[in-house]
Amino acid sequence: MRLPTAFLAAVLAAPLAVSAAAPVSASDHDRARRAVEEGRILPLREILARAQGAYPGQVIEAELEDEGGIVVYEIKMLTADGRVTKLYYNAATGELLKTKDRSGRR
Repeated sequence: MRLPTAFLAAVLAAPLAVSAAAPVSASDHDRARRAVEEGRILPLREILARAQGAYPGQVIEAELEDEGGIVVYEIKMLTADGRVTKLYYNAATGELLKTKDRSGRR
């Protein structure tokens, strides 16, 4: 499940840039909101606070994805030192799963 940033911002009340991902259906919107309300995933604002605490900078994009049965927040950050870094968080636990920057470093 891939949800563009504009959708996540509306659902989870976090100001983000618009993603060029596929259009979001009402069912995607409802599923994401319901998952947060039921406590199955953490709200985006909590993940963003973790991301910005660990990697100060500006959020460029955020997506909610299903990766092998695990719901993952993918956060793209422009770090204070000018690097674009992707952070992958387990949406249920908030655990940072991996990082990836443009050089391919993890």
